Amino acid sequence: MSLQERDKKHLWHPLTQHKLHPDAFAITKAKGCVLTDESGNEYIDAIASWYTCMYGHCNDYITSRVATQMQQLDQVVFSGFTHEPAVKLSEALMGILPNNQNKMFFSDNGSTSVEIGIKMALQYHFNMGKKRNTLIAFEEGFHGDTFGAMSVSGLSIYNGPFEDFFLEVKRIPVPKGANNEHVLTLFKEMVKTNKVAGFIYEPLVQGAAAMKMCDAEGLNAILKYCRQHDVITIADEVMTGFGKTGTYFASLQLKTYPDIMCLSKALTGGLLPMALTTCSQKIYDAFYSDDISKGLFHGHTYSANPLACMAALASIELLQSEDIQNGIISISKSHQEFNERIKIHPKVKSTRQLGVIFALDLNVEIERYGNLRDKLFSFFMDKGVFLRPLGNTIYIQAPYVISEEQLQKVYSVIEEALEIV
Repeated sequence: MSLQERDKKHLWHPLTQHKLHPDAFAITKAKGCVLTDESGNEYIDAIASWYTCMYGHCNDYITSRVATQMQQLDQVVFSGFTHEPAVKLSEALMGILPNNQNKMFFSDNGSTSVEIGIKMALQYHFNMGKKRNTLIAFEEGFHGDTFGAMSVSGLSIYNGPFEDFFLEVKRIPVPKGANNEHVLTLFKEMVKTNKVAGFIYEPLVQGAAAMKMCDAEGLNAILKYCRQHDVITIADEVMTGFGKTGTYFASLQLKTYPDIMCLSKALTGGLLPMALTTCSQKIYDAFYSDDISKGLFHGHTYSANPLACMAALASIELLQSEDIQNGIISISKSHQEFNERIKIHPKVKSTRQLGVIFALDLNVEIERYGNLRDKLFSFFMDKGVFLRPLGNTIYIQAPYVISEEQLQKVYSVIEEALEIV
């Protein structure tokens, strides 16, 4: 019996209606930018397996560092204990984060990093003796699948059955340039008429909303107003972090830095699950007290797992290397060249690009998980390229180590797909 057939007996996959999609591709190995299935077919991983394996799959530098760490310390409780991989990671991260970030709290994945960020913002005001219970978020934002993260997300396809149980959240449109003044006016009105604790946002690029991009000046104006009115700002950099927008973090391209940042995905180079919620000294100080009840009583069994910390430390070292920085520049340049020729195609409605992120919208309406989208996905896989269209949006976010030949194949397969839409 094939691995694919055995899978069907017991496994329940994410974001899958199994009655409509009973089969899963059985991947047996991965190296660099290539996934290999049980039949020996190869696929270029053009989305870095949900934006995680940015240094390539099974990166020798990361795996060797983790293998060495395995022989020294595998796991230890992080409540009341510490260890060198966590301390070294904190020191390395503080060298690349926005300079107002000073403390970091470990968890397991992007959703939990957001959950913690929300709790920090709400408890910050509680500890300061203020009653603030409302959060503001962008329309179509996505921040994860746990309840707090769902509450601040604006994509109902994921959240529909649970919306009666959410936190109090108000939504504003994404600033696009022409609407900046209108969005800021809406935001100010919400702050004046509600007890607003915090504002959560994906800086510059909304990933699950199909790589929709916002205007930096419009976002800057909102963040500046938040700072003036003690509205805690939470930057969800789970998708955008670690070089994808051209800088270490998208927040570094903004004038006002966030109070809190949420990090995961590429944090460990895709090798192991881990997340971080970082914050400014101002946030931490609101929890620092002789009153034990003012502490942040949140914890995960695998918080600061030494192996994951070592994977993250190795990944940050790679990110800062000349080879990886050159890879980011090279991919960005190739995207720009591809954009020049594809944006005039009659089947293309619009394009956008920032750093290694590229997206195009097809000139046809497609349901997010509809039949035409499924046909596109199958077409790409048949051609040896792993891409996951989001409705009528085709996007690329390949590993930094992708070769120019591999990248050109991704482009050519997309161009072929346009001819059959």
